[in-house]
Amino acid sequence: MSRLGLVVLLALLPHAARADSQPLPAMGADLTQVSVSGISSGGFMAAQLATAYSATFMGVGVIAAGPYYCAGTYPSIDYLQNATTTCMSPASPAVTANATASWANAIRFERKGLIDPVSNLARQHVYVFSGSNDNIVKTMVVNEVPKYYSLAGARPGNIIYDNQTDAGHSIVTDNPSDLACPDNQSPYINDCGFKQSQVLLAHIYGPNVQAPADTPSQAILRFNQGEFVQGTRTSMDSDAYAYIPSVCQRTACAIHVAFHGCKQGATVIGKRFYSGTGYNEFADTNKLIILYPQVHKSKGIPPNPKGCWDFWGYSSEDQQHKDFYTKNAPQMKAIMAMLKRLGQPRPALASSDSQ
Repeated sequence: MSRLGLVVLLALLPHAARADSQPLPAMGADLTQVSVSGISSGGFMAAQLATAYSATFMGVGVIAAGPYYCAGTYPSIDYLQNATTTCMSPASPAVTANATASWANAIRFERKGLIDPVSNLARQHVYVFSGSNDNIVKTMVVNEVPKYYSLAGARPGNIIYDNQTDAGHSIVTDNPSDLACPDNQSPYINDCGFKQSQVLLAHIYGPNVQAPADTPSQAILRFNQGEFVQGTRTSMDSDAYAYIPSVCQRTACAIHVAFHGCKQGATVIGKRFYSGTGYNEFADTNKLIILYPQVHKSKGIPPNPKGCWDFWGYSSEDQQHKDFYTKNAPQMKAIMAMLKRLGQPRPALASSDSQ
């Protein structure tokens, strides 16, 4: 193989799907009932997506993460320094994330046409969580998320904030085989006696939600994520995952996007996030598709050594003008393209066969 051919092949590998992955199907999903949640960097991504594309999202769950554009809180330091100090372990409340700054920046970006109208935020249903034993993203950071939504005009009843659970940095389950509740270590899935995913989904889609299934009735779909990815710096995997209940073959289901955190993608912990955190059981009985996008670690370009979602700018093609917080952000554009696909009409044959 020529050197040029090798270079081209290596460039294509990140977007090359595995042989057993399938295209993400058109499902005729209800794009008026789309929500998002995430933990850690995935929580920051959920907060970004819910603000930048606020016209699309009617609910958001932010677990162990801070408010929109947290990495831009203090312009005197760069995005990465903000991300690793201001947005994770600030030395004091004086230098933590700041809801007022995030809200002012959101208004500024709307005026520039970079994000959807911020007036949409008032209607969103918001679930926020900070474990009282979390030593990776401090509670003082997470405190700013409900404050941000209050500034946006969200009614108190639209916001749930749990900062009383003795959890470490984790998404919470009731599975005794998961880590102890106060732990702060991989895979960041802790047994605290309740299924957090189902609590947040019930808040977003309530009050008439159905009790979750005991076990999922369908297999997880591995799909070709690469076809939705543009750019060379996204750190997104070639494949991602989705849970699609059988009822969604014949009715318009809602969609929930669930973002894993750092060191929590499928390339690191296998199926534990997309199969073991309770989302799928809720989806089965509530006409809900769960989308599990994936990112992986990279040691070179882009610099993403822990496989985190981008809330400080590594994915921007133009590193002098980072756009990770705008509707032009490469990772968020990929997610929106996946949602568009799920919302497209089901093929006529599939629709008729499923009646």
